[in-house]
Amino acid sequence: MTKSALFTPVLIAGCAILLVNFAIRASFGVFQIPIATEFGWLRADFSMAIAIQNLAWGVGQPIFGALAERFGDRRAIIAGALLYALGLVLSSMAVTPGQHWLLEILVGFGIAGTGFGVILAIVGRATSDENRSLSLGIATAAGSAGQVFGAPTAEFLLQSYSWQTVFLIFAVLILCVLFALPFLRAPITASKVELQESLGTVLTRAFRDPSYIMIFVGFFSCGYQLGFITAHFPAFVTEMCGPIDPSGYLAGIGISSTSILGAVAISVIGIANIAGAIYAGWLGKRYSKKYLLAAIYAGRTIAAATFILLPMTPATVLIFSLVMGSLWLATVPLTSGLVAHLYGLRYMGTLYGFVFFSHQLGSFLGVWLGGKMYDLTGDYTLVWWIGVGVGAFSALVHLPIREKRVNLAVA
Repeated sequence: MTKSALFTPVLIAGCAILLVNFAIRASFGVFQIPIATEFGWLRADFSMAIAIQNLAWGVGQPIFGALAERFGDRRAIIAGALLYALGLVLSSMAVTPGQHWLLEILVGFGIAGTGFGVILAIVGRATSDENRSLSLGIATAAGSAGQVFGAPTAEFLLQSYSWQTVFLIFAVLILCVLFALPFLRAPITASKVELQESLGTVLTRAFRDPSYIMIFVGFFSCGYQLGFITAHFPAFVTEMCGPIDPSGYLAGIGISSTSILGAVAISVIGIANIAGAIYAGWLGKRYSKKYLLAAIYAGRTIAAATFILLPMTPATVLIFSLVMGSLWLATVPLTSGLVAHLYGLRYMGTLYGFVFFSHQLGSFLGVWLGGKMYDLTGDYTLVWWIGVGVGAFSALVHLPIREKRVNLAVA
Protein backbone atom coordinates (compact mmCIF):
# COMPACT_ATOMS: atom_id res chain seq x y z
CA MET A 1 0.00 0.00 0.00
CA THR A 2 1.67 3.19 -1.15
CA LYS A 3 1.52 6.41 0.77
CA SER A 4 -0.72 7.96 -1.89
CA ALA A 5 -3.26 5.10 -1.75
CA LEU A 6 -6.73 6.21 -0.72
CA PHE A 7 -8.32 3.08 0.78
CA THR A 8 -5.73 2.13 3.38
CA PRO A 9 -6.34 -0.41 6.19
CA VAL A 10 -6.47 2.52 8.61
CA LEU A 11 -9.27 4.19 6.65
CA ILE A 12 -11.26 0.97 6.30
CA ALA A 13 -10.92 0.09 10.00
CA GLY A 14 -11.79 3.65 11.03
CA CYS A 15 -14.88 3.55 8.81
CA ALA A 16 -16.01 0.29 10.45
CA ILE A 17 -15.76 1.78 13.94
CA LEU A 18 -17.63 4.94 12.98
CA LEU A 19 -20.33 2.94 11.21
CA VAL A 20 -21.16 0.91 14.33
CA ASN A 21 -20.83 3.91 16.65
CA PHE A 22 -23.29 6.01 14.66
CA ALA A 23 -25.69 3.16 13.95
CA ILE A 24 -26.32 2.88 17.68
CA ARG A 25 -26.24 6.62 18.42
CA ALA A 26 -28.64 7.50 15.60
CA SER A 27 -31.23 5.02 16.87
CA PHE A 28 -31.98 6.75 20.18
CA GLY A 29 -34.81 8.82 18.73
CA VAL A 30 -36.67 5.58 17.95
CA PHE A 31 -36.73 4.77 21.68
CA GLN A 32 -38.33 8.11 22.54
CA ILE A 33 -41.97 6.95 22.45
CA PRO A 34 -41.55 3.33 23.75
CA ILE A 35 -39.64 4.39 26.87
CA ALA A 36 -41.85 7.41 27.62
CA THR A 37 -44.97 5.28 27.13
CA GLU A 38 -43.81 2.43 29.37
CA PHE A 39 -43.05 4.66 32.33
CA GLY A 40 -45.56 7.43 31.70
CA TRP A 41 -42.84 10.05 31.36
CA LEU A 42 -43.14 13.47 29.81
CA ARG A 43 -41.48 13.85 26.42
CA ALA A 44 -38.86 16.09 28.02
CA ASP A 45 -37.72 13.32 30.40
CA PHE A 46 -36.15 11.02 27.81
CA SER A 47 -35.20 14.03 25.68
CA MET A 48 -33.08 15.20 28.60
CA ALA A 49 -31.32 11.83 28.67
CA ILE A 50 -30.41 12.16 24.98
CA ALA A 51 -29.41 15.79 25.53
CA ILE A 52 -27.08 14.80 28.39
CA GLN A 53 -25.64 12.07 26.17
CA ASN A 54 -24.82 14.68 23.51
CA LEU A 55 -23.29 17.03 26.07
CA ALA A 56 -21.17 14.24 27.58
CA TRP A 57 -20.06 13.33 24.08
CA GLY A 58 -18.93 16.93 23.59
CA VAL A 59 -17.13 17.11 26.93
CA GLY A 60 -15.48 13.76 26.30
CA GLN A 61 -14.27 14.54 22.78
CA PRO A 62 -11.28 16.77 23.63
CA ILE A 63 -10.52 14.52 26.61
CA PHE A 64 -10.32 11.40 24.45
CA GLY A 65 -8.43 13.34 21.78
CA ALA A 66 -5.80 14.27 24.37
CA LEU A 67 -5.74 10.71 25.78
CA ALA A 68 -5.18 9.31 22.29
CA GLU A 69 -2.30 11.72 21.69
CA ARG A 70 -0.78 11.00 25.10
CA PHE A 71 -1.34 7.25 25.59
CA GLY A 72 -2.13 5.96 22.12
CA ASP A 73 -5.12 5.83 19.81
CA ARG A 74 -6.06 2.23 20.45
CA ARG A 75 -6.12 2.59 24.24
CA ALA A 76 -8.47 5.53 23.90
CA ILE A 77 -10.77 3.52 21.60
CA ILE A 78 -10.80 0.54 23.98
CA ALA A 79 -11.77 2.80 26.87
CA GLY A 80 -14.49 4.40 24.74
CA ALA A 81 -15.99 1.07 23.63
CA LEU A 82 -16.07 -0.25 27.20
CA LEU A 83 -17.80 2.89 28.50
CA TYR A 84 -20.28 2.79 25.60
CA ALA A 85 -21.19 -0.84 26.31
CA LEU A 86 -21.39 -0.31 30.07
CA GLY A 87 -23.67 2.69 29.63
CA LEU A 88 -26.03 0.73 27.38
CA VAL A 89 -26.15 -2.26 29.73
CA LEU A 90 -26.88 -0.13 32.80
CA SER A 91 -29.39 2.01 30.87
CA SER A 92 -31.36 -1.14 30.07
CA MET A 93 -31.96 -1.49 33.83
CA ALA A 94 -32.93 2.16 34.44
CA VAL A 95 -36.53 2.84 35.49
CA THR A 96 -36.45 6.56 36.40
CA PRO A 97 -35.55 9.63 34.35
CA GLY A 98 -32.71 10.45 36.75
CA GLN A 99 -31.12 7.06 36.23
CA HIS A 100 -31.24 7.50 32.46
CA TRP A 101 -29.78 10.99 32.73
CA LEU A 102 -26.83 9.74 34.80
CA LEU A 103 -26.11 6.67 32.67
CA GLU A 104 -26.23 8.55 29.39
CA ILE A 105 -23.04 10.29 30.56
CA LEU A 106 -21.29 6.93 30.16
CA VAL A 107 -22.83 6.45 26.72
CA GLY A 108 -21.79 9.95 25.67
CA PHE A 109 -18.20 9.39 26.75
CA GLY A 110 -18.26 6.06 24.92
CA ILE A 111 -19.40 7.77 21.73
CA ALA A 112 -16.54 10.27 22.12
CA GLY A 113 -13.94 7.52 22.53
CA THR A 114 -15.06 5.72 19.37
CA GLY A 115 -16.16 8.77 17.39
CA PHE A 116 -15.00 11.50 15.06
CA GLY A 117 -12.46 13.25 17.29
CA VAL A 118 -10.29 10.16 17.70
CA ILE A 119 -10.92 8.38 14.40
CA LEU A 120 -10.62 11.38 12.08
CA ALA A 121 -7.30 12.33 13.68
CA ILE A 122 -6.01 8.80 13.00
CA VAL A 123 -7.26 8.88 9.41
CA GLY A 124 -5.81 12.37 8.89
CA ARG A 125 -2.35 11.28 10.01
CA ALA A 126 -2.44 8.08 7.95
CA THR A 127 -3.25 9.73 4.61
CA SER A 128 -1.29 11.95 2.27
CA ASP A 129 -1.95 15.65 1.79
CA GLU A 130 -3.41 14.80 -1.61
CA ASN A 131 -6.03 12.41 -0.20
CA ARG A 132 -6.63 13.82 3.29
CA SER A 133 -9.77 15.87 2.61
CA LEU A 134 -11.43 13.05 0.65
CA SER A 135 -10.41 10.45 3.25
CA LEU A 136 -11.99 12.53 6.00
CA GLY A 137 -15.13 12.73 3.86
CA ILE A 138 -15.22 8.96 3.38
CA ALA A 139 -14.76 8.35 7.11
CA THR A 140 -17.54 10.83 7.85
CA ALA A 141 -19.75 9.06 5.31
CA ALA A 142 -19.20 5.80 7.19
CA GLY A 143 -20.89 7.39 10.19
CA SER A 144 -23.80 8.21 7.91
CA ALA A 145 -23.93 4.63 6.71
CA GLY A 146 -24.41 3.65 10.33
CA GLN A 147 -27.30 6.09 10.53
CA VAL A 148 -28.90 4.37 7.54
CA PHE A 149 -29.05 1.07 9.39
CA GLY A 150 -29.33 2.20 13.00
CA ALA A 151 -32.87 3.60 13.28
CA PRO A 152 -34.59 0.94 11.08
CA THR A 153 -32.65 -1.82 12.86
CA ALA A 154 -33.82 -0.53 16.23
CA GLU A 155 -37.39 -0.23 14.92
CA PHE A 156 -37.21 -3.79 13.56
CA LEU A 157 -35.80 -5.22 16.80
CA LEU A 158 -38.47 -3.43 18.83
CA GLN A 159 -41.11 -5.43 16.98
CA SER A 160 -39.77 -8.61 18.63
CA TYR A 161 -37.85 -7.50 21.71
CA SER A 162 -38.24 -5.02 24.53
CA TRP A 163 -36.22 -1.82 24.37
CA GLN A 164 -34.12 -3.16 27.26
CA THR A 165 -33.08 -6.19 25.20
CA VAL A 166 -32.27 -4.02 22.21
CA PHE A 167 -29.94 -1.95 24.39
CA LEU A 168 -28.11 -5.16 25.39
CA ILE A 169 -27.80 -6.22 21.75
CA PHE A 170 -26.30 -2.85 20.92
CA ALA A 171 -23.85 -3.18 23.85
CA VAL A 172 -22.46 -6.39 22.33
CA LEU A 173 -22.32 -4.75 18.92
CA ILE A 174 -20.18 -1.81 20.04
CA LEU A 175 -17.66 -4.17 21.63
CA CYS A 176 -17.19 -5.83 18.24
CA VAL A 177 -15.40 -2.68 16.98
CA LEU A 178 -12.38 -3.75 19.01
CA PHE A 179 -11.62 -6.33 16.31
CA ALA A 180 -10.66 -3.43 14.04
CA LEU A 181 -7.91 -2.15 16.37
CA PRO A 182 -4.97 -4.14 14.89
CA PHE A 183 -5.40 -2.19 11.64
CA LEU A 184 -5.28 1.27 13.26
CA ARG A 185 -1.59 2.04 12.94
CA ALA A 186 -1.19 5.70 12.02
CA PRO A 187 2.15 7.54 12.11
CA ILE A 188 2.61 10.96 13.67
CA THR A 189 2.71 13.10 10.53
CA ALA A 190 4.12 16.38 11.74
CA SER A 191 7.05 18.68 11.20
CA LYS A 192 9.98 18.85 13.62
CA VAL A 193 8.71 22.15 15.02
CA GLU A 194 5.21 20.69 15.54
CA LEU A 195 6.65 17.74 17.45
CA GLN A 196 8.60 20.08 19.73
CA GLU A 197 5.57 22.18 20.64
CA SER A 198 3.52 21.29 23.71
CA LEU A 199 -0.24 20.83 23.66
CA GLY A 200 -0.67 23.84 25.94
CA THR A 201 1.23 26.07 23.53
CA VAL A 202 -0.87 24.99 20.57
CA LEU A 203 -4.15 25.36 22.48
CA THR A 204 -3.19 28.85 23.70
CA ARG A 205 -2.38 29.96 20.17
CA ALA A 206 -5.60 28.49 18.79
CA PHE A 207 -7.87 30.09 21.40
CA ARG A 208 -6.22 33.46 20.76
CA ASP A 209 -6.91 33.14 17.05
CA PRO A 210 -10.24 34.72 16.01
CA SER A 211 -10.56 32.19 13.17
CA TYR A 212 -10.52 29.27 15.61
CA ILE A 213 -13.16 30.99 17.76
CA MET A 214 -15.35 31.51 14.69
CA ILE A 215 -15.02 27.84 13.76
CA PHE A 216 -15.91 26.96 17.37
CA VAL A 217 -18.97 29.23 17.40
CA GLY A 218 -20.12 28.25 13.91
CA PHE A 219 -20.18 24.52 14.67
CA PHE A 220 -22.81 25.14 17.37
CA SER A 221 -25.69 25.36 14.91
CA CYS A 222 -24.65 22.13 13.22
CA GLY A 223 -25.04 20.35 16.54
CA TYR A 224 -28.35 22.06 17.31
CA GLN A 225 -29.93 21.00 14.02
CA LEU A 226 -28.55 17.45 14.02
CA GLY A 227 -29.32 16.83 17.69
CA PHE A 228 -32.90 18.06 17.41
CA ILE A 229 -33.69 16.14 14.21
CA THR A 230 -32.05 12.89 15.34
CA ALA A 231 -33.88 12.88 18.68
CA HIS A 232 -37.26 14.31 17.69
CA PHE A 233 -37.87 13.86 13.98
CA PRO A 234 -39.23 10.28 14.21
CA ALA A 235 -41.73 11.33 16.89
CA PHE A 236 -42.47 14.59 15.03
CA VAL A 237 -43.30 12.72 11.84
CA THR A 238 -45.29 10.07 13.71
CA GLU A 239 -47.59 12.65 15.25
CA MET A 240 -47.73 15.50 12.75
CA CYS A 241 -47.41 14.02 9.26
CA GLY A 242 -50.44 13.63 7.04
CA PRO A 243 -51.80 10.10 6.50
CA ILE A 244 -50.13 7.52 4.26
CA ASP A 245 -52.27 6.32 1.37
CA PRO A 246 -52.83 2.57 1.98
CA SER A 247 -52.96 1.98 -1.78
CA GLY A 248 -49.98 4.19 -2.58
CA TYR A 249 -46.35 3.49 -3.37
CA LEU A 250 -45.06 4.03 0.18
CA ALA A 251 -47.43 1.45 1.64
CA GLY A 252 -46.39 -0.90 -1.16
CA ILE A 253 -42.77 -0.86 0.00
CA GLY A 254 -43.64 -1.40 3.64
CA ILE A 255 -44.05 2.19 4.89
CA SER A 256 -47.57 1.71 6.16
CA SER A 257 -47.52 4.07 9.16
CA THR A 258 -46.07 7.42 10.11
CA SER A 259 -43.95 5.77 12.83
CA ILE A 260 -42.21 3.66 10.19
CA LEU A 261 -41.90 6.74 8.00
CA GLY A 262 -40.15 8.57 10.85
CA ALA A 263 -37.53 5.82 11.17
CA VAL A 264 -37.13 5.63 7.39
CA ALA A 265 -36.65 9.42 7.24
CA ILE A 266 -33.59 9.10 9.49
CA SER A 267 -32.25 6.43 7.12
CA VAL A 268 -32.87 8.63 4.08
CA ILE A 269 -30.88 11.39 5.78
CA GLY A 270 -28.07 8.90 6.32
CA ILE A 271 -28.14 7.63 2.73
CA ALA A 272 -28.04 11.15 1.29
CA ASN A 273 -25.27 12.08 3.69
CA ILE A 274 -23.00 9.31 2.45
CA ALA A 275 -22.83 11.08 -0.90
CA GLY A 276 -22.87 14.54 0.69
CA ALA A 277 -19.96 13.89 3.07
CA ILE A 278 -17.79 12.30 0.37
CA TYR A 279 -18.56 15.09 -2.08
CA ALA A 280 -17.79 17.72 0.57
CA GLY A 281 -14.45 16.04 1.24
CA TRP A 282 -13.70 16.05 -2.49
CA LEU A 283 -14.63 19.74 -2.79
CA GLY A 284 -12.55 20.62 0.27
CA LYS A 285 -9.34 19.80 -1.59
CA ARG A 286 -10.28 22.11 -4.48
CA TYR A 287 -12.13 25.06 -2.99
CA SER A 288 -12.11 27.27 0.08
CA LYS A 289 -13.38 25.30 3.05
CA LYS A 290 -14.84 28.34 4.78
CA TYR A 291 -16.99 29.27 1.79
CA LEU A 292 -18.14 25.68 1.40
CA LEU A 293 -19.15 25.64 5.07
CA ALA A 294 -21.04 28.92 4.70
CA ALA A 295 -22.90 27.50 1.69
CA ILE A 296 -23.83 24.32 3.59
CA TYR A 297 -25.25 26.25 6.54
CA ALA A 298 -27.17 28.54 4.19
CA GLY A 299 -28.60 25.51 2.40
CA ARG A 300 -29.72 23.95 5.68
CA THR A 301 -31.38 27.21 6.69
CA ILE A 302 -33.39 27.39 3.47
CA ALA A 303 -34.37 23.71 3.64
CA ALA A 304 -35.58 23.90 7.25
CA ALA A 305 -37.55 27.11 6.69
CA THR A 306 -39.23 25.74 3.58
CA PHE A 307 -40.14 22.46 5.29
CA ILE A 308 -41.79 24.06 8.30
CA LEU A 309 -43.74 26.53 6.15
CA LEU A 310 -45.27 23.81 3.96
CA PRO A 311 -47.94 21.31 5.08
CA MET A 312 -46.24 18.10 6.25
CA THR A 313 -46.94 15.14 3.98
CA PRO A 314 -45.05 11.87 3.41
CA ALA A 315 -43.62 13.44 0.25
CA THR A 316 -42.31 16.58 1.98
CA VAL A 317 -40.83 14.45 4.78
CA LEU A 318 -38.83 12.37 2.31
CA ILE A 319 -37.78 15.36 0.18
CA PHE A 320 -36.65 17.28 3.25
CA SER A 321 -34.76 14.21 4.52
CA LEU A 322 -32.99 13.89 1.18
CA VAL A 323 -31.98 17.56 1.03
CA MET A 324 -30.99 17.84 4.68
CA GLY A 325 -29.15 14.54 4.47
CA SER A 326 -26.96 15.77 1.62
CA LEU A 327 -25.86 18.61 3.94
CA TRP A 328 -25.99 16.64 7.20
CA LEU A 329 -22.38 15.80 8.08
CA ALA A 330 -20.85 17.55 5.08
CA THR A 331 -19.56 20.06 7.64
CA VAL A 332 -17.39 17.46 9.41
CA PRO A 333 -14.66 16.75 6.82
CA LEU A 334 -14.49 20.48 6.02
CA THR A 335 -14.33 21.60 9.67
CA SER A 336 -11.83 18.93 10.71
CA GLY A 337 -9.82 19.55 7.55
CA LEU A 338 -9.80 23.28 8.24
CA VAL A 339 -8.52 22.70 11.78
CA ALA A 340 -5.77 20.41 10.45
CA HIS A 341 -4.85 22.95 7.76
CA LEU A 342 -4.63 25.87 10.19
CA TYR A 343 -2.91 24.17 13.15
CA GLY A 344 -1.27 20.98 11.88
CA LEU A 345 -1.83 17.27 12.55
CA ARG A 346 0.08 16.73 15.80
CA TYR A 347 -2.77 17.81 18.08
CA MET A 348 -5.61 17.65 15.57
CA GLY A 349 -7.63 15.29 17.78
CA THR A 350 -7.65 17.66 20.75
CA LEU A 351 -8.15 20.84 18.70
CA TYR A 352 -11.02 19.32 16.75
CA GLY A 353 -12.34 17.90 20.00
CA PHE A 354 -12.77 21.38 21.48
CA VAL A 355 -14.54 22.57 18.32
CA PHE A 356 -16.75 19.50 18.51
CA PHE A 357 -17.63 20.42 22.09
CA SER A 358 -19.37 23.49 20.65
CA HIS A 359 -21.23 21.17 18.28
CA GLN A 360 -22.43 19.09 21.21
CA LEU A 361 -23.50 22.13 23.21
CA GLY A 362 -25.77 22.83 20.26
CA SER A 363 -26.95 19.21 20.26
CA PHE A 364 -27.75 19.40 23.96
CA LEU A 365 -29.82 22.53 23.46
CA GLY A 366 -31.60 21.17 20.38
CA VAL A 367 -32.55 17.88 22.05
CA TRP A 368 -33.53 19.37 25.42
CA LEU A 369 -35.36 22.37 24.00
CA GLY A 370 -37.26 20.12 21.61
CA GLY A 371 -38.69 18.06 24.45
CA LYS A 372 -39.28 21.06 26.71
CA MET A 373 -41.13 23.11 24.11
CA TYR A 374 -43.19 20.11 23.06
CA ASP A 375 -44.40 19.62 26.62
CA LEU A 376 -45.19 23.35 26.95
CA THR A 377 -46.80 24.02 23.57
CA GLY A 378 -47.68 20.61 22.12
CA ASP A 379 -45.56 21.09 18.98
CA TYR A 380 -42.02 21.74 17.74
CA THR A 381 -42.59 24.87 15.64
CA LEU A 382 -40.59 27.34 17.75
CA VAL A 383 -37.66 24.93 18.04
CA TRP A 384 -37.53 24.64 14.25
CA TRP A 385 -37.40 28.42 13.82
CA ILE A 386 -34.60 28.74 16.36
CA GLY A 387 -32.70 26.20 14.25
CA VAL A 388 -33.30 28.33 11.16
CA GLY A 389 -31.89 31.36 12.97
CA VAL A 390 -28.73 29.72 14.27
CA GLY A 391 -28.14 28.13 10.85
CA ALA A 392 -28.20 31.55 9.20
CA PHE A 393 -25.83 32.88 11.88
CA SER A 394 -23.33 30.06 11.21
CA ALA A 395 -23.42 30.76 7.48
CA LEU A 396 -22.35 34.34 8.20
CA VAL A 397 -19.79 33.67 10.93
CA HIS A 398 -17.64 31.46 8.66
CA LEU A 399 -17.09 34.20 6.09
CA PRO A 400 -14.43 36.25 8.03
CA ILE A 401 -12.27 33.18 8.83
CA ARG A 402 -8.67 33.61 7.66
CA GLU A 403 -7.93 30.40 5.83
CA LYS A 404 -4.17 30.69 6.22
CA ARG A 405 -1.87 28.35 8.11
CA VAL A 406 -0.88 29.71 11.53
CA ASN A 407 2.87 30.19 11.84
CA LEU A 408 4.42 27.78 14.31
CA ALA A 409 6.68 29.03 17.06
CA VAL A 410 10.30 28.19 16.47
CA ALA A 411 11.54 25.95 19.23
